[in-house]
Amino acid sequence: MTTHLSALGRTVHYPDQYQPDILQAIARAEGRHRIGLDASPAFHGGDIWNAYELSWLNARGKPVVALAEFDFPCDTPCLIESKTFKLYLNSFNQTRFADTDTVLGHLRQDLGTAAGGPVEIRLHLQDTLAQARIAEPDGTCLDLLDIDIHDYHPAPALLQCLPEAPHLEERLYSRLLRSNCPVTGQPDWGHVEIHYRGRQIDHASLLRYIVSFRLHTGFHELCVEQIYNDIMGHCRPDELFVYARYTRRGGLDINPWRASHARAAPPNVRSARQ
Repeated sequence: MTTHLSALGRTVHYPDQYQPDILQAIARAEGRHRIGLDASPAFHGGDIWNAYELSWLNARGKPVVALAEFDFPCDTPCLIESKTFKLYLNSFNQTRFADTDTVLGHLRQDLGTAAGGPVEIRLHLQDTLAQARIAEPDGTCLDLLDIDIHDYHPAPALLQCLPEAPHLEERLYSRLLRSNCPVTGQPDWGHVEIHYRGRQIDHASLLRYIVSFRLHTGFHELCVEQIYNDIMGHCRPDELFVYARYTRRGGLDINPWRASHARAAPPNVRSARQ
């Protein structure tokens, strides 16, 4: 990524009229190369974005508000830089559109062009906002483990299976995931869910590994891909699913998931912290 061209970390003008060219794309291959992944890794997944501050004017000038969900497949060539995504959505605020379908059409066209592939989009207007739910992850929480921790940069060597570990299926999660924006240095808080089938992973080693991202700088999507890749490489499960739910910043939250086998996208249900 060429940081001097990025809107992140700089004072920028907030457009008040529709401006699709403000979107900046980041090639996924660049970040994947830095963490030792192929440009097109052998996993499935996507990036679920939620926008909580989307608004536009109807044909008569009356504001409309909506909650938007965006599903970007992880095999699109590019991800969208989050600050320019926010600026792009804000450019709808004072723009008149004939109807909701027109807004959806612009979103699909602009984001699909930037990402390099189709993007699934859902808009929740006033009559469907009540469907939004808050829930916590299923499975065993690792955060109650009473352990010493010394590593705060990614340390995949921490990961290990239990000696003579049985094969099983487990759902684990931790709310102690934190990473940092590569440009601004601002913290990105979240929880991570890990569902695997294979030799039993040592829970203490997994929690230490998750916490080791605390001072790491990386985009949400690449952090999840690194977690997936490290668990797969060091613990070699038969099946693996990694899903992170990050807290919102600038009215957007980003929730990447990666899986070893093709599957439906996980439920887009926000946690209490989001």
